[in-house]
Amino acid sequence: MDDSVTPKITKSRRGWAMGLVVLLIALLIGSYVFQHGETVKPQLGAAQKGLAVPVNLPGIEPLEVPTIAPEEAKKFNAAQPFIADVPVPARPFRMVTNAADMNRAVDCLAAAIQYEAGSETLEGKKAVAQVILNRVRHPAYPKTVCGVIFQGSDRKTGCQFTFTCDGAINRVLSLGGWRTAQDIARAMLNGTVYAPVGWATHYHTDWVFPSWSTKLDKVRQEGTHLFFRWRAFWGTPVAFRGRYAGNEENQPKLAGMSSFHLSEGPKIDLAEGDVGTGLIPPNAINQPLSPTTATTALPPPPPGAKRTFANAVGDYQMFLVSKSTTPEALLHLSLKACGTQNYCKVMVWTDSKLAPSSLPVSDKALAQLSFSYLRNRDAGFDKPLWNCALFQRSAPGQCIKHQTAAPKPLAPAPAAAAVIAAPAPAN
Repeated sequence: MDDSVTPKITKSRRGWAMGLVVLLIALLIGSYVFQHGETVKPQLGAAQKGLAVPVNLPGIEPLEVPTIAPEEAKKFNAAQPFIADVPVPARPFRMVTNAADMNRAVDCLAAAIQYEAGSETLEGKKAVAQVILNRVRHPAYPKTVCGVIFQGSDRKTGCQFTFTCDGAINRVLSLGGWRTAQDIARAMLNGTVYAPVGWATHYHTDWVFPSWSTKLDKVRQEGTHLFFRWRAFWGTPVAFRGRYAGNEENQPKLAGMSSFHLSEGPKIDLAEGDVGTGLIPPNAINQPLSPTTATTALPPPPPGAKRTFANAVGDYQMFLVSKSTTPEALLHLSLKACGTQNYCKVMVWTDSKLAPSSLPVSDKALAQLSFSYLRNRDAGFDKPLWNCALFQRSAPGQCIKHQTAAPKPLAPAPAAAAVIAAPAPAN
């Protein structure tokens, strides 16, 4: 063979091969469209080349669980295999919004965490929160955190999370459990990702067997919960392009746990050391301290004070300070950190081994809290609280309640307030 023609022949063969590849891809897309009866939209991302994009959103089935004995349901669930591939972690969900939306979203997410996974591990709680945030990003669901959680809650069989429509939300949560759930919620809304469940949008407990579970990919199990994602395009990362819309609505069902869901707007929120659950009775509130009149009389912030955590909107901050810091300097530090924000929460520690740098705050750290400041100017409320075993105060009402004698673990909640809902079946 004449060597001079070899390059031309090679180029011709390569061109023929590339043409065959393009033809095969076109046939695959055509086959998908024929099977699903839907048209193809332009590609949404390089990672999804060759994958057809359906026009219609996936249907959201109402929560209906067939009556099957728990042991039988566990057998059916065990028979369904997990996906072979490792789930792609979800992108961090960083909620940049106003304080009112953030506080309502925290409360809604905390309620879902505690009522749906109150008896699960920290990982199990994060997994449930991840599913909710994945739904906020998916075009098939509402674009607010509270909207996702309370979707269909006005119907007995239409709710997406059972605690919102089966009466479980009327059960009283322990104060410690509620605080922990709020901390987890804030962490997730500020970028924490629970990677093992990937882009899962559904879950249920392993003792029930909802009809929709066999139509989805089984991703992971955390404790008693099984997690699922949609198959094909709607379960891929590129499908999750929805944007958070803001304007979180008041959820009256949460008004008993948080004043941010009262119909007339926010009043006060639980502060460290306040006893009981639900709204703090007005006659139990100390006279508020005015930051405007107090700031000029206080010394500058303590030297060496270190900020260990601040959320995206700056209305939740934590600090580490020296044990020699004066009580007045702690207050001034908080006032300066909060600036002119209407709502702000500051927590301070003097022990470097306990000062948190992320959420959630552990019970051990809460038990050794040195100072707490909570502001809600919409309600005319400013409340500093000191650990009076470390800082002497003139009035008992200025002391963190569970630390008036000495630093010690949180006292158990009253029996009536210690009931935590068992995880209810949900999608």
